[in-house]
Amino acid sequence: MLQRSSRRPKAEAINGHGRCNGMKHWTLDDIPWDHFEPSKADGDLLAVVRTASLVERNAADYATYLCNVFPDDPGFQAAARTWAEEEAQHGEALGRWAEMAGAGFDFREAFRRFTEGYRIPVESSASVRGSRWAELVARCVVESGTSSFYSALRDASDEPVLRDICRRIAGDEFRHYRLFYDNLQRYLARERPWRARRLLIACGRFFEVGDDELSFAYHCANEPDAPYVRAKANEAYTRRASRYYRRSHVQRAMGMILKASGVDPAGWLGTMATHLAWRHVQRRQRLPLAA
Repeated sequence: MLQRSSRRPKAEAINGHGRCNGMKHWTLDDIPWDHFEPSKADGDLLAVVRTASLVERNAADYATYLCNVFPDDPGFQAAARTWAEEEAQHGEALGRWAEMAGAGFDFREAFRRFTEGYRIPVESSASVRGSRWAELVARCVVESGTSSFYSALRDASDEPVLRDICRRIAGDEFRHYRLFYDNLQRYLARERPWRARRLLIACGRFFEVGDDELSFAYHCANEPDAPYVRAKANEAYTRRASRYYRRSHVQRAMGMILKASGVDPAGWLGTMATHLAWRHVQRRQRLPLAA
């Protein structure tokens, strides 16, 4: 699953975006907004969607960062810009739904608060991961997580518009994984890092779910008038988000992460890692929601 030969023509490997055959990407006008059913917009789900809308909308900064890290790779730069446009559209779609579902939520104002208080190092000329292959491994981890996340939201929600949005986004994120995975193969062929180093990079990025980005986004989207306490905001978000995962979602995400790490998902190490990840999610699901 997912693996493509690194010996294909360079242009296609760079693109890897699922749109190389001229496939038209969806727009906000394709979403059936008039099918919205407010009675099916769950409050905890709304808090999670509000958070996600801000993070997704902030993709332009990541494109700038990636273009700085890959200054001599114009094909990848072009693909990264297209990726960022699609990510930003995800934020717009989620933000619009959140405004429809929850009175008083102002997506633009919440996004302004978020971007004023959180910035990634866009001025960096080198990957914060230490190498370009490591940057691509980290991006694969992120896209693995988001693909499974939106699949989980789609399966958990009874609200038809949100289900449609999450279905579209999950498909995009799966294609985005393929974009980064295909380009990862090019850089692995050049740099040939030890598999253990790839696994360490993936683990490091996996455990960054507690960083400021999601925590601060949750704060800005759901409790902007309260003092920002990172640990409290992160706990409130992760407890809510974890409720929607099922074992199949975790298995799929871990399979993608392990593949980018160079580990066989069906081998003993992959099986153990997937089991531990699911146990971790289950522990989070058993915790009571914060008030």
